[in-house]
Parts: sequence; structure tokens; C-alpha cells
Amino acid sequence: MQNTSHSLDHGASSWEEVLVELRKRVRTDQYATWFVHLRPVEITKNQVRLSVPNTFYRDWLERKYGEVIESAFRSVLDWEPTISFIVDESAPRTAAPQEGAGTAMLNPQYTFANFIVGQCNRLAHAASLAVAESPGTAYNPLFIHGGAGLGKTHLLQGICHALIAKKADTRVLFLSCEEFMNQFISAIQHGSLEAFRAEHRSPDIIAIDDVHFLARGESTQEEFFHTFNTLYNAQKQIVLTSDRAPEDIATLEERLISRFKWGLVSRMDLPDFETRVAIIQHKARLREVDLPEDVIHFVAAHVDSNIRELEGAITKIAGFASLANRTIDISLAREALEDMTPTSKPISIEEIQSLVTRRYNVKLSDLQSKKKSKSIAFPRQICMCLARRLTNHSLEEIGGYFGGRDHTTVMYADEKIRQMVAQDSTLRLALQEMETELRKKK
Repeated sequence: MQNTSHSLDHGASSWEEVLVELRKRVRTDQYATWFVHLRPVEITKNQVRLSVPNTFYRDWLERKYGEVIESAFRSVLDWEPTISFIVDESAPRTAAPQEGAGTAMLNPQYTFANFIVGQCNRLAHAASLAVAESPGTAYNPLFIHGGAGLGKTHLLQGICHALIAKKADTRVLFLSCEEFMNQFISAIQHGSLEAFRAEHRSPDIIAIDDVHFLARGESTQEEFFHTFNTLYNAQKQIVLTSDRAPEDIATLEERLISRFKWGLVSRMDLPDFETRVAIIQHKARLREVDLPEDVIHFVAAHVDSNIRELEGAITKIAGFASLANRTIDISLAREALEDMTPTSKPISIEEIQSLVTRRYNVKLSDLQSKKKSKSIAFPRQICMCLARRLTNHSLEEIGGYFGGRDHTTVMYADEKIRQMVAQDSTLRLALQEMETELRKKK
């Protein structure tokens, strides 16, 4: 023990110098997540042993940052020590990257830097950035809803990462609603409600994923109601995600619905073609998979359900190429994604026009004319919105089907209908019915 202590004293200042160098070599969020809470156990020219709080930290640092740390030592001190990580489970729990409840981790990939922004998620992304910049004041609560696999959890954790990067001792509580419920039930069973409340009502930010599960239990809703009030009154940030809007969560108490709408409610939609292309390019780079442009466009055209499906498609293509020892090209992509790509013809703009003209009792020639009356402009905008969602045509191509309108007109029409749908449940249902009818014909 004396030798180790002496080595540590001798190398403490050296470790501080290396940390300064590491801050230059990694992003701010990466440093806050993985390096702030490292503790030196032994520092010598030949041996560096660093304490980490758990095996997840150890494994990730060994895989991703071992060489970075070695390089920093060479650069700063001209040392070439062996780097090892020692798990110290008795160390205090930290907010990064652990969840406050200590049962889950923040995904180090779920940062704002790795989030692809498009029309489908622009508002939710901007609101998340605002919350990270001014927690407790910008939008409180922030409620993000949308279907599975659209990036809600990514934004939720992105806020947590950004807050920790700004201030390492930020008290972050990130957990799923199901975990909140299970912990609450366990606290009742073990008579530890006071400890549960101290844990869940004291953080600087509480981030709850899939909050629609609250609808399962009355007593849990009661507990969450008081948790919400305590945090809100203390101006602590609350961020929630759900697969549906607050008012659409069945059996959720009205007082919770009201509170969830106090701040900002933002919906995330399916990514459009351009956004899917950007997502595929980004995910492929992260996985170091070289996808030709025609393969990227093929995947974007045929996998349009959600981001997880896009990631799955990249994995299948890469795996298929590796197993078959083949170069990735369009032929291989078709084979790899055979079970994911429909064999039927894609939806055409002509089919969309035909459906909308029947439903709104307008002539196709009117949709293609310069007429701007509401009775013509509205169904024309509906057509453009559906074309953006259901076809692979570019903005310019869609505009060409409606009297040669330019791409900005199509973008405006699409955004206007999205905004109207967010406020009008009747219109939202009508649009869903039209989508269903068009898809059934395929």
C-alpha cells in the first residue's frame, strides 16, 4: 500500500496534465460522460491504473478510449504506460452516464451531435436544445410524442448528456416509466417510500421515457402527480416522452394531462425521404460501413417505417456482405433486404391526386391550376403532404405535378398541414384514413 500511495502522489499532477490533453482530444459530452469521474489508483511511467464505478465503464473505456489515453500520456509526458481500469463498486454513484436510480445507463451515442434533424423532428429537436440551454425555464415540461423508433429517447438522453457536459455535477434522473412504477411498488413493499421520494423529487432534471405507461395504475399516477408538482415548483426540468399526445393517453387523469401540456408538446413524425437518406449516411459512418449512393437511396426508398428499421437494414446489408464475402452494391442490397422491401408497386402521386379529388370534390385541373381559393388550396396542400409522406419524389418533382410549383411551395404546404394536424384531431384522423386507403391498394 505504501508503494501505491507513493506512486499516486508522484503521478497526481501528471494525471491532471493528461486530463487537460484529453479534453482537447474528445468532444465535451464524451469527456463529461467517460473521463470526469475516472480516479487514479496508480500512476507511474510504466503502469497507470484508473478506478471506474462499474464493468460497463471499464469495458467501454477499454474498447473506445484506451488508445486515446495512451496517446495522451505519450504526447504530454513522453511516457508509454500500460493502461488498466479497476472496478470500484464502492465509489459514489454519478449522474453520468448512470441513471439516477442506478439501474440503467445513458447511451453514449444518444447525443445531439449524433441526431439527424429533418422536417419530421425539427420542432422537437429545437425545443430539446432550448431545454438543455435553459433547464427549468425554456419549456417545462417538455413533452415529446410520436411512434416507436423515431428518436424520442435519443432526444431525451441528448438533453441529459448536454446538461452533464455543461455542469458535471448536474443531478440527472433518467428512467423509463415502467422503472418508475416498479421502483414505486418496491418502495411500498419494503416500507421505503421516503427514500423513493427523496430520490425522485431531488434531481435537477427528471427524464421519463414512455410516460404513457402511467395509465396502468391509479396509485402510480397519484405519486407521479406529487413528484411532478414538487419538481415543477422548484423550477427543476421535466422531460417526458410518449407514443401519443397527452390527451390521447387513455385513463390518464385529467390533472396530469393538464400539467403535461403546461410547457410544450411536440410531435415527431416519420422521417421523409431526404431525412432517411441523411440518417442512413450518418449511421453507416458510425458503423464504418461503406454504402454506395445508389444503395443508400434504395434503402431510403424501401424502408420508411422508422429509424430502428433503417439501422436494421444497414446491419443486414453489412452482415450479408461479410458472410458472403462480397462488395456492397445494389444487387447485394436487394438480396439482403428481400424480406424488408415490398414487391408491390409504390404509391404514385396520380393515385394520391385521384383519392383527394374524390374526397374533397375538386377537379384535378383545379389542383394543377393557379387558383388560390381555400376550397382548392387546402386539398392541394393535402396532396403535397401525402406525396411527401408516401412517395420518394423530390420536392421539385412533387411541385411539377401541381402546375410546376417550386420546392418552397411544397415545403410550405407540407409544414402547414402538419401544423393543422397537430391541432385538429379530425383532420389527423382523415389523413390517417387516406394513408391507410392508399397503402391497402398496394
